[in-house]
Amino acid sequence: MITATHLYKKYDDVEAISDVSITIKKGEVFGLIGTNGAGKSTFLRMACGVLKADSGTLLVDGEPIHENPAMKQNVFYISDDQFYLPNSTPMSMAKFYRDYYPDFDMARFQALLENFGLTAGRKINTFSKGMKKQLSVLLGICANTRYLFCDETFDGLDPVMRQTVKSLFAGELTNRDFTPVVASHNLRELEDICDHVGLLHRGGVLMQKDLEEMKLNIHTVQCVFDSKEAEEKAIFSLNIIKAEKRGRLNILTARGKKEEIMNCIMSCSPIFAEILPLSLEEIFISETEVVGYDIKKLIF
Repeated sequence: MITATHLYKKYDDVEAISDVSITIKKGEVFGLIGTNGAGKSTFLRMACGVLKADSGTLLVDGEPIHENPAMKQNVFYISDDQFYLPNSTPMSMAKFYRDYYPDFDMARFQALLENFGLTAGRKINTFSKGMKKQLSVLLGICANTRYLFCDETFDGLDPVMRQTVKSLFAGELTNRDFTPVVASHNLRELEDICDHVGLLHRGGVLMQKDLEEMKLNIHTVQCVFDSKEAEEKAIFSLNIIKAEKRGRLNILTARGKKEEIMNCIMSCSPIFAEILPLSLEEIFISETEVVGYDIKKLIF
């Protein structure tokens, strides 16, 4: 488990991280969402021990990770622009990492290279951006660390390759002690892979939510009532987050279980009522509007 408490980091006059407290449980896929400059990369670098917080604490499995080589062997960090040694090849980088990560699986790495169509002896500086991203993921997976930190890892991958990488993560989660933390500016990329999401804005945590819980406890209903009284009764009985009206059609976003919300609506004898499926993007838009933010301006 990773526990960050009141983290603060400043570069000259710029506050990169300001009072960040996050808990990342073992065995979950944690998504870190935020625009460029929100503090995602700074947080990941502190979580893997590259940077030290100016104040606050960050523990990995109960131990500080900065200047702790033994703990650092449990994490692998894939930066947005991954560094490779000059004139290196995939195989030479694998040998480099094998010297540091004792559980590096060389046989599996070679097999995955072949599956992904990457040549073991080709110079990495001749690879495309997408190929370099693929290679960094394969190196991270085969290092067999408990934690894998991915900074904009899906950026530069085509849709098919994104799904392939997500399937790799799912396999690792099933077969071993593995916790990936994926930072992205694109909420849509993380919708079908993350269990938990933290939203960073201007160096602070705006929101941290369990995705399944969010999806089960917020719903949108479109409905029409035959009287103003019935409409007001339905709205009053619900925990409304957002209400829109288009002519006689009400579009109500409310907290609660689907059955509870529909029971309230049906008790007011609507002419028409149905639950609308919500995407993760729509759920976050509703949640952030409640606390006075427009996520469309923050993320998209």
